[in-house]
Amino acid sequence: MTSVKSPVGGHVPVAGGLATGGLKYAAEIGAEAVQVFVSNPRGWALPEGRPEEDAKLREQDAIPVYVHTPYLVNFGSPSAETLEKSIASVRHSLTRGRAIGARGVVVHTGSAVSQSYEDALAQVREAVLPLLEEIPDDGPDLLLEPMAGQGRMLCAKVQELGPFFERLEHHPKLGVCFDTCHAFAAGHDLSSPGGVAETMDALVETVGAGRLKLVHANDSKDICGSAKDRHENIGAGQIGEKPFAELFRHPAAAGVPFIIETPGRSTEPHGKDVETLKRLRDG
Repeated sequence: MTSVKSPVGGHVPVAGGLATGGLKYAAEIGAEAVQVFVSNPRGWALPEGRPEEDAKLREQDAIPVYVHTPYLVNFGSPSAETLEKSIASVRHSLTRGRAIGARGVVVHTGSAVSQSYEDALAQVREAVLPLLEEIPDDGPDLLLEPMAGQGRMLCAKVQELGPFFERLEHHPKLGVCFDTCHAFAAGHDLSSPGGVAETMDALVETVGAGRLKLVHANDSKDICGSAKDRHENIGAGQIGEKPFAELFRHPAAAGVPFIIETPGRSTEPHGKDVETLKRLRDG
């Protein structure tokens, strides 16, 4: 069992300002880490930051900050327009992430849509490797988030991160964001005895130790292998509480922040989920 505690927090709304609104919500739910959007998650606009808000986030050290890129990003898309906008969007998130002192920028691994997987992965290399090379030493890591397995997703199970890391030359600024709901939906049975350890061991074997930088802690509304990305509050879904306790105790997750993306439009359900995860971590 590790003695290194993982901070527990949540994805926070930024109404009222990236730092002002985000940190206020974080305090209300007891968050020890936060994730934010720096642009519309369902659009391509690339807004400028507000220097005074950026400084507030950058200068506080107590709460690790992460950025999630827009959902439209897809480096595997056969559409030249989507690819161009995806590159611009992730570059914007990385730049804004550095401005606010973010430790990592999360990006979905994407879908091949109508082209072959090999062509899509070659496109990932062509698009993403230059972005990685642009990140300065003090810039955020780029964190690949495997998906739930629906459609022609390029990566769902943790073993499918292997081709990504190979084509991206195991770049030192490349990391992983592990989403528990996505993994469960993709077929990793975290709820079964030994399921968490088996999945985490496979992740380390695939990408190497130290590459797991963030956990999206979400229960699942649907059964294992459903390929459905429907999050549930912690302990209220098909995964249950115990696997989250086991995940905290796996060496690969030692000190890695856990961020909830669970249902709820107020601080109450999110605060409860944060409290539950802290109890599972500390119990």
